[in-house]
Amino acid sequence: MTDERRRSPRVKVNLQARWEGVLLQQEATITDLSKTGCFVLTGGKVEPKELVRLEIEAPEGEPFVLWAEVVEAAFEIGFAVRFTSMTDDDELRLGRFIIASLEKP
Repeated sequence: MTDERRRSPRVKVNLQARWEGVLLQQEATITDLSKTGCFVLTGGKVEPKELVRLEIEAPEGEPFVLWAEVVEAAFEIGFAVRFTSMTDDDELRLGRFIIASLEKP
């Protein structure tokens, strides 16, 4: 049995994104997403606890823009983040997107 640390349901997605860290700015793909974090599929190097700025393309409307802390990194594969800051509007839109994604057959 695995030790599940996630507090929010995650949905599998394929969303284009851009991220900026201390040393890099890269294109990426978000492969799973929750209200509290996501996995960023990308090259480049980040360190655990590093703060990154993410812009995630939304299927409808403006991109989600948020700050996140790296919680796990796999060099040249990607990294997992926990969201630390986003606007109230982005939080509401993200929640709606996740609910809609969970309800899809």
